[in-house]
Amino acid sequence: MTELLRTTQITKAFPGVVALDGVDLTVNSGEVLALLGENGAGKSTLMKILAGVQPPDSGSIHVDGTEVTINDPLMSKKLGIGIVFQELSLADNMTVAENIFALNEPMRGPFVDSRAMYRQAQELLDRLGFDVDPRAMVGDLSVSSQQLVEIAKVLRAQPRVLILDEPTSTLTEREVQALFAVVNRVKAEGTGVVYISHKMDEIHALCDRATVLRDGAVVGGAKLADTTVDELVKMMVGRPLEQSFPPQRPVDADAPTVLELNGFTRAGRFEDIDLTVRAGEIVGIYGLVGAGRTELAHGIFGVTPATSGTMRLHGTELRIGSPSEAVAHGIAYATEDRKSEGLVLDASVAHNTTMANLGAISRALGFLSFRQEKDITRAAVESFRVKTPTITHAVGTLSGGNQQKIVLAKWLETAPKVLLLDEPTRGIDVGAKYEIYLLMQKLAEQGVAIVMISSELPEVLGMAHRVLVMNDHRIIAEVDPASSDAESIMSHITGGSQ
Repeated sequence: MTELLRTTQITKAFPGVVALDGVDLTVNSGEVLALLGENGAGKSTLMKILAGVQPPDSGSIHVDGTEVTINDPLMSKKLGIGIVFQELSLADNMTVAENIFALNEPMRGPFVDSRAMYRQAQELLDRLGFDVDPRAMVGDLSVSSQQLVEIAKVLRAQPRVLILDEPTSTLTEREVQALFAVVNRVKAEGTGVVYISHKMDEIHALCDRATVLRDGAVVGGAKLADTTVDELVKMMVGRPLEQSFPPQRPVDADAPTVLELNGFTRAGRFEDIDLTVRAGEIVGIYGLVGAGRTELAHGIFGVTPATSGTMRLHGTELRIGSPSEAVAHGIAYATEDRKSEGLVLDASVAHNTTMANLGAISRALGFLSFRQEKDITRAAVESFRVKTPTITHAVGTLSGGNQQKIVLAKWLETAPKVLLLDEPTRGIDVGAKYEIYLLMQKLAEQGVAIVMISSELPEVLGMAHRVLVMNDHRIIAEVDPASSDAESIMSHITGGSQ
């Protein structure tokens, strides 16, 4: 193999934290390197340095054996480095083709050759196996389709080093397989691929070698053929994880029904939904992308209210017409996309923690008590074990797992009776996942009724007392996790209503 990229003793510090501490990394041609580590381990900071978004404090970068300085993203691209970040960088008001060819459109004289651009975009998408219309407006696409456009945009430049940061977090199983085929093809062509993911099954299926970061430093590496998932996890978290999920606590036999839906319907989004959740119960909802899971959560929370059917909370019928009404009745919703919908990234940890319950820190004449805000936030940070330099730091500077903890802390300040969790562990590492699971279990023990939507079948089976399977906007089955497996759940979906 030929060495394409090497970093030597890369360091980077921010106020209150050392993000990278002497990181050595090598990427060779024709291999897929897994870059592993907990949230906050330094993976994203290293990627930003290679992308030219941030400069290192010290250390060196070599491309093809020559030391280089990457001052900006354009220089990174010229050096043959292509990075697909977890946060998408697409223009919603432009078409798919316009995004793919942005600033590099085919020209006919002084004008953009639109016909050639759309033809070439279609050819590229077909070659990649991505089912996306090049003339569609990006803002009208699903998150998974937008992710495919982002990947196509980077691959169009034919990078020699391709870096993929959590590329499958929003993709369907079919789209994941299409992406894997692309990765294997570019690998065969000599491209070096860096693959960042918290999904260990993907790592073992796709990658050749792993480098593990912990607390900003490289703590180990191995060939995937010579190591196990448990060994990699131990390197990542610094300790063995005895189990993936905490022991399940049964729901009390006399636990009251908290949330009840009957015939709950909004045509085209969720239809004829019957659902009950008791105090202390975790009900999992599983289905493929487009099944209507998030749409159902939106209906319960009043984002897109039901047009027929009934909702009862502790036996009292409600008509929830807006999120503010839902919150007032004790319903909280931790959204699927914490960065754009769950948090204000530029605001402080303290502001984000208290924003859903400003009444708790309000004083006469509408003034806010910042002392009370600090007290509440400090208590939440301690209770949720949030890693943050200070509570005044912008929440966007925290790792994904710590951001998710702030999302949960924010909603728990409202003392909810019902907690809707949409993909509660998306994009966070195995150690942080376990902490989120413990928090969920603690809330259930306190009597909160939890509805958990997840695309990860092991998570649904490991955490839920009951699992409802959705397909085509309807609930088609209810299964007992104790006696079910992934195959039996998927058989309900592939076989239709049973």
